[in-house]
Amino acid sequence: MLLSAFLLGLFGSLHCVGMCGPIAFMLPVDHKKPVKKIVQTSSYHLGRLTAYALIGLVFGLLGKSFSLFGLQQQLSIAVGVLMILVVVLPLKPFQNTRVSQFFYRFVNKLKQKMGASFKKKTADTFLTIGFLNGFLPCGLVYIAVFAAIAAGSLTQSSLYMLFFGLGTIPLMTISIYASSYLKGINRQKIRKAIPVFVVIIGILFILRGMGLGIPYVSPKPMTQQVDAKIECHV
Repeated sequence: MLLSAFLLGLFGSLHCVGMCGPIAFMLPVDHKKPVKKIVQTSSYHLGRLTAYALIGLVFGLLGKSFSLFGLQQQLSIAVGVLMILVVVLPLKPFQNTRVSQFFYRFVNKLKQKMGASFKKKTADTFLTIGFLNGFLPCGLVYIAVFAAIAAGSLTQSSLYMLFFGLGTIPLMTISIYASSYLKGINRQKIRKAIPVFVVIIGILFILRGMGLGIPYVSPKPMTQQVDAKIECHV
């Protein structure tokens, strides 16, 4: 499943460039000093990866609670169905709820803090910008979070989000170094392919939850039988 996380980040990173690209374009990197620019860019990515790993850790607690109650398979199926529904159903009816309004206020505060970070040019500027960037709303990140919840453990959930972040690095780096290269990519075709890829991942999670006995795809649930016998010898 970690491979699916990396591929989700890799193929979906064009969407990330569309959402977070302006932030990458505005990064106050030192274009005159290549080595310093690499360090600054790496710090930005490290901040994003740290945020993603932390998000995976937090939502992994939710997934672990389901696992403790023996609901790991049901959770995997539910997450798979939810992924498919996110692609199929429109999100407009949910945009005017109280939860969404609270969420928008939180996002505005993040943007304000990020704006303040752009004005600074200290050593931790790029790390801070990347970290805050990781918490900005993104549909692709939400999909990755759904999958992280069903990962089964805190470590796996955190790793899932980390590998997702690693997948986004190549195109996000290109957007920092040479945004003109992205113009040659047919964005419309790739954006149409992203929902298809999300549906495929959703189906994989449903199959995993069904426990059909298919190696690596839908393994049977692990059951452990303990045979305790006490032999007494006089």
